[in-house]
Amino acid sequence: MDVSWLVKQTEARKRQGSKSLLYPSRPWMENNAAAAAAPAGNVGLKGIIAGGITGGIEICITFPTEYVKTQLQLDGKSGAGKQFNGIWDCVNKTVKGHGFFGLYRGLSVLLYGSIPKSAVRFGSFETVKKQLVDSDGKLNAQNRLLAGLCAGVCEAVLAVTPMETVKVKFINDQRSANPRFKGFFHGVGIIVREHGFRGVYQGLGPTMIKQGSNQAIRFFVMESLKEWYKGGDNNKPVPKLVVGAFGAIAGAASVYGNTPIDVIKTRMQGLEASKYKNSWDCAVKIWQNEGPRAFYKGTVPRLGRVCLDVAITFMIYDSFMDLFNKVWP
Repeated sequence: MDVSWLVKQTEARKRQGSKSLLYPSRPWMENNAAAAAAPAGNVGLKGIIAGGITGGIEICITFPTEYVKTQLQLDGKSGAGKQFNGIWDCVNKTVKGHGFFGLYRGLSVLLYGSIPKSAVRFGSFETVKKQLVDSDGKLNAQNRLLAGLCAGVCEAVLAVTPMETVKVKFINDQRSANPRFKGFFHGVGIIVREHGFRGVYQGLGPTMIKQGSNQAIRFFVMESLKEWYKGGDNNKPVPKLVVGAFGAIAGAASVYGNTPIDVIKTRMQGLEASKYKNSWDCAVKIWQNEGPRAFYKGTVPRLGRVCLDVAITFMIYDSFMDLFNKVWP
């Protein structure tokens, strides 16, 4: 073998910036760079699938707290319309009247919404994040907020508003003396016939604000804590228990700022939404008739639910993304 020829060919390929130095006539040996870059191209799709799976698992775990929160927010201030005297009273009356699984009434409705909601949220975040990261693969503070905001707005429009409206109407229907909805599709049919398609988009504005601010805060806190933990080393793994702790912190940070928005959204999506002209009118009437404390109804169950929800969500999501990155080039 002519060694001097091989050395000359190697030096020539180096000057040309080639990725393959020893096999100039074998292009099939030069695909390593493309293979390494492939995961980045699939990150949005991975986020959608991992997010959808995560949403289904998470909602089955946390639904009882969501049920209690919604019941308390729909409960009137006093009089005949008031049914519960707090969290445990709501739980006790529900279990006594309907059994333990009474706390899961309306689960199918929320499950139908949770899977696409989570898929849209994480798919959107991963897609936007991919466009905003710098050359080192990092997001600055502004872009963390922006990516989270985009994820929240996308999920509000495409999944949260219609499904949350249906969920609240289902739970509200169960509170009546003679429930009318016999199942998911039967109930949706009645809602559309009586309220039109606009009926499933009641509260879109507050929902966009709520979801946008929620996800902006959560992803900002989560990404910031992860970056702090890694200490500048992007390849350093974050243990799942640490991810869960960071998720709980991110969830708590998002609660107090938008509980009032959540209350208004819930009222606007209930069966008695016709009492209000718009979201602002709803806020004014709550203030006048029930006082400012009414805007924080359900805060405690929501805080517990959200912290658990976000912790579980990020732990499950990160686990599936780690798996996908290993088996899905």
